[in-house]
Amino acid sequence: MAAASIHPTAVVDPGARLGADVRIGAFTLIGAEVEIGDGTIVGPHCSIHGPTRIGQGNHIHGHAAIGGEPQDKKFAGERVELVIGDRNTIREFVTINRGTGDGGGVTRIGDDNWFLAYTHVAHDCNVGSHCVFSNNATLAGHVTVGDHVILSGFTGIHQFCRIGAHAFIGMGAFVNGDVPPFVMVAQDGYGRPRGINAEGLKRRGFDGARTSAIKRAYRAVYVSGDSLADARARLAEMAHDSDDVRAFLDFIDAGERPLLR
Repeated sequence: MAAASIHPTAVVDPGARLGADVRIGAFTLIGAEVEIGDGTIVGPHCSIHGPTRIGQGNHIHGHAAIGGEPQDKKFAGERVELVIGDRNTIREFVTINRGTGDGGGVTRIGDDNWFLAYTHVAHDCNVGSHCVFSNNATLAGHVTVGDHVILSGFTGIHQFCRIGAHAFIGMGAFVNGDVPPFVMVAQDGYGRPRGINAEGLKRRGFDGARTSAIKRAYRAVYVSGDSLADARARLAEMAHDSDDVRAFLDFIDAGERPLLR
């Protein structure tokens, strides 16, 4: 494999480690303690600060700011890091910050995600794999996002919230509570659940039986009018016959913030 290709105007700290076939664009800054895996492309006018580890086959487009210090007044310069997986697409003006000392110390991004222009991932977030963050979608600190989640344009997620796998957050929705797996949220002041992400599940190969079980779980929590305690009891019964309902229930039981209802 070929050695890294660095534009003459780029600045790469001697302490940075670049894999094979890495390409660094014009006027880009690569700081100390940055590791970039094989085949990753970094466009022009980017900044990547360490400690940051970036995997293989990523494409970071122009003007992205990766691994910057957390936007947290309590941050006092302690050693914190950012870890990004493989094959992510990070578009123009995306910002992804490192963690904080009292928040776990690490911001983590999985594999095969799309971060479109102007999206922001704050300190101590944990983003899974195969997610799409549309333009201007924003995570506050300490947010956890499961796999296969779609955040539409101009969405905002409150700190410490969790977004379960396969959830869909509609355009302009502001989320201030946990969103269970498979659920679709639409704008209504603060976002409110509006059914399950049926189209997304169909595209990912969920058959009719799995989707029907998820719909029944959703109705138990959001349509029945039952208390959350009663809804949990109904989910526990349904979970005997459905791993997806079990995942739905486990997500609710693990929450520290209120469930978005």
